[in-house]
Amino acid sequence: MFYEIPARHKKISKAEFDHIHSDEVAAVDPIATEAAIREPQKKIAWGRLFGIRQTWAFLFGKLLTDPVWWFFLFWVPSYLTNAYGVNMKDSLGLPIIVIYTITSVGSIGGGWLSSYLIKRGWPIFKARKTSMFIFAVCVVPIMMIQYVNNLWVAVLLLSLATAAHQAWSANIFTTASDMFPKSALSSVVGIGGMAGSVGGMLFPMFAGAMLDHYKVLGNINTGYNLLFTICAFAYLVAWLLMHFFAPKMEMVKVD
Repeated sequence: MFYEIPARHKKISKAEFDHIHSDEVAAVDPIATEAAIREPQKKIAWGRLFGIRQTWAFLFGKLLTDPVWWFFLFWVPSYLTNAYGVNMKDSLGLPIIVIYTITSVGSIGGGWLSSYLIKRGWPIFKARKTSMFIFAVCVVPIMMIQYVNNLWVAVLLLSLATAAHQAWSANIFTTASDMFPKSALSSVVGIGGMAGSVGGMLFPMFAGAMLDHYKVLGNINTGYNLLFTICAFAYLVAWLLMHFFAPKMEMVKVD
C-alpha cells in the first residue's frame, strides 16, 4: 500500500532521492541528471566479487550463523520434548510461542541499537560491529542450558539466543549495504544467502547424525549439549572472521 520505487514515489524529497542514488551519481557523472541516474547499471560478475575481501566477510558471517537459526527452528521442539517431556499438543506449543515472541523483540531491537549508536555520532562500522559483538556474546549463554533443570529457564536461554540471532541478522544484512554500492548489493546478498543455505543444509545433517549416535548410547541430551555449545560460539567466530576480512567495512569501489 505504501511502497513505491524512489523514481515514482510522490512524497520523496529531492534530498532523499539524491541520497538513495548517491553511489550511482558518482559512477555515472558528478553532475548527472535524474534521468541519467535511472539508467540501468552495469552488472558485476560474481567472479569479481569473490576477489573482494568484503564479500568474504559477508559470506562467512552468513555461513556460520544461518545454520544455527535453522537448528533452532528444526530441533528446539524435539529438544524440549526429550529434555523436559513437553507435549506440544497438550501445551499448545506455549514454550515455542514464548521463544519466538521474544525473538521478534530481538529482531527489532537489533536494528534499533546500531541506529541509536550511529545517531550518537559513532562511525557506522564501529556502531555495526559493536552491536554485532554484543549480539554474538548474547548467544554464548545457550551452552549453559545443559546445567538447567527448569523448563522455563531453558526457554529463556533459548529465547535469548534466538533473539540475538535475529538482532545479528538485522545488522549483517545492513553491513552489505554499508560495504557495497547499489549495483553490486543484490549479488553480494545472494552470495551470502547461498552460503547460509548451504550451511543450513549441512548442519542439520551433522546434528541428526550426532543425535542418532548419542541416542544409540542412551544419552541423546549429550548430543544436544554439544550442539548447543557449537551454536554458542558460532557467532563469535563469525564476528572475528568478518573483522579479519573487513576491519573498517570500507565501501567497495566497483568500476
